[in-house]
Amino acid sequence: MGSMVEFTRPDGKRAPGYLAEPSDRPAAPGVVMLEEWWGINDEMKHTAERLASEGFSVLVPDLFRGRVAATGNEANHLMQGLDFGDAANQDARGAAQFLKQRGAKVGVTGYCMGGALTLLAAMYVPEFDAAVVYYGCPPPEAGDPSKIRIPLMGHWALHDEFFNIAMVDALEEKLKAGTVPYEFYRYDAGHAFCNPKGLGNYKHEDAETAWRRSVEFFHRTLD
Repeated sequence: MGSMVEFTRPDGKRAPGYLAEPSDRPAAPGVVMLEEWWGINDEMKHTAERLASEGFSVLVPDLFRGRVAATGNEANHLMQGLDFGDAANQDARGAAQFLKQRGAKVGVTGYCMGGALTLLAAMYVPEFDAAVVYYGCPPPEAGDPSKIRIPLMGHWALHDEFFNIAMVDALEEKLKAGTVPYEFYRYDAGHAFCNPKGLGNYKHEDAETAWRRSVEFFHRTLD
């Protein structure tokens, strides 16, 4: 089981997060996991613990500072109130620095809102060594993804009602132009297909395929 911890952001402020660690690997590589728009709910904690069982120290920054949404409207309200630049450059970076003290390499991953933040972190946070994005993409004006210099994996839904697959195609063209080391996978699914308690689009087979690919990717890039 994981537990709540505090870590220090680059600006010196303290921030909370949920830490899950493998029981048999004290110097494990780290992964910063960025939450969906629901906040750190039981499903997010379970996902962090599952990744920890694969041999990674996982820290989920509590971006909403203890608030958790029960409905889509509540989640959207919380997300709209979030400073994405602060979340990526302060919370995510502080979490990366916290994990760097425990292991040599640190990756970043996130779902939905957290997926968009993962791409921002891959662009702007120098501590990260690899990134895995799940169906989330920041707007083009947020930064230039061609500048990413770490290995990147993306899992995308062909029928995503929030992040149109055309956005993914445009993102991919920028990555190609920047010779970013990336691999993208597109699934015949809707948004949040990896979350069994999300928006009703869960597809077990696709979710397990994406999970296996992500774990293998992180072992390959962080071990």
